[in-house]
Amino acid sequence: MTVDVLQRYREQLQGEAVLLPRTLLLALGDCRLRVASNSDALLDRLERYFHHVVTAGDHADIEVVAVERAAPELALPFVDWRREASKRGRKDAYLDVPGGRLVQKVRTGMVFLQCQGARLAAGPCLANDNQVINFINAQHMNWLQQRGWLICHAAGIERGGRSLALAGFSGGGKSTLMLKLMERPGTHYLSNDRLFVRARAGEVAAAGIAKLPRVNPGTIVYNPRLHPLIDADRRAALAALPGDQLWDLEEKYDVMIDDLYGQQRIVQQAPLQALVILNWQRQGEAPLSVQAVDLNERRDLLGAVMKSPGPFYQHQDGLFHQDTTQPVEEDYLHALADVTVYEATGRVDFAALADLCDREVLPL
Repeated sequence: MTVDVLQRYREQLQGEAVLLPRTLLLALGDCRLRVASNSDALLDRLERYFHHVVTAGDHADIEVVAVERAAPELALPFVDWRREASKRGRKDAYLDVPGGRLVQKVRTGMVFLQCQGARLAAGPCLANDNQVINFINAQHMNWLQQRGWLICHAAGIERGGRSLALAGFSGGGKSTLMLKLMERPGTHYLSNDRLFVRARAGEVAAAGIAKLPRVNPGTIVYNPRLHPLIDADRRAALAALPGDQLWDLEEKYDVMIDDLYGQQRIVQQAPLQALVILNWQRQGEAPLSVQAVDLNERRDLLGAVMKSPGPFYQHQDGLFHQDTTQPVEEDYLHALADVTVYEATGRVDFAALADLCDREVLPL
């Protein structure tokens, strides 16, 4: 019964599409993931995006199929996935079926089938390639979490074989700070928004996923290295906006690390040295202050670090994560017990905090 239901949805989503003989194999840590599609253009775009993890071989632990087609019209009782309190608007809707889950992107009409035997994306994939990229990365995230890694809402860099995690409350500027730190030679990109940690054998490891930074215009305007992402006229118009309006502007751009920072500037995993939590204020009057804290005594800061696995997370037993399930504070306290944690307060000052991180928190 379960197999029949899932097969029916697979056939409905794939339609008449014929998959190409060509596929894309990605080396995501110790996971091998193969992407198949009916679209050469989509595979070209994915190969460009994931070029730093493209590999060769026959074995794959996970298979993902991306079908370029019109948005599927499914007369199904999808339910909105509950978003975090800081997020507004509808984004994901889902329907649990025997053995699997269907997820629909409300704004684009893309539909995804997630189950242990199939991972399929269907719809206008080329127009929404970022959603396909996120779906591919969601499979690696599942792989990590099923093997004891804990998801954190944090960016990360690596220097000298050690890593630094950067967390912050919504809009806190962790991506801006992370890219500021990337200016120093010897610094490698680890993660922009999803960092995974695991304590094992006396060491805390940090792992990233193959998701490149996506930044807002405010980050680009004030970082000369990122200026090629927006033409000069658009940058000038953005620079003329009031600071608060520019900070809040949601208009995402992918940062191709190799293009802008040089080759071999991405790593996938490193021991975690420290965590900096951005709890500063844009309009703060006090100067920047950075102090070591004990998360057991400052559980209020855990909200900046904890992250829901999202609608695609499927446990090893086949059960799916529910939007009513909250992250467990004790899990994060245990995973970060041997990591030095700092809190940044006062007014936002990226240059000063980056300098402090360079000199004291994670020096080369």
